[in-house]
Amino acid sequence: MADRAYDSARHARELRARRITPRIAKRGSAQQPTEHGSGLGTERWVVERTISWLHNHRRLARRYDRRADIHEAFLTIGCALICHQQLTRHQQSFC
Repeated sequence: MADRAYDSARHARELRARRITPRIAKRGSAQQPTEHGSGLGTERWVVERTISWLHNHRRLARRYDRRADIHEAFLTIGCALICHQQLTRHQQSFC
């Protein structure tokens, strides 16, 4: 999911090459402006919220590690901590 800034054939082609179905808000022209509110925001906020939670962990907010495997390990730990916090706070539902 992406906003209007990523509405191009090149971006869509690159995503499809990676077997990702693009959901990109359409850009309007000067002659035909489009309304705001593509509907993508209702789903994108879950991803943006989770990234925000990951940035609460200082080591993930700024990447200090040169090796990708170490950074990925800390991302995994951060995700596990987020899941644990959410599951202990909200026993009945996660999202």
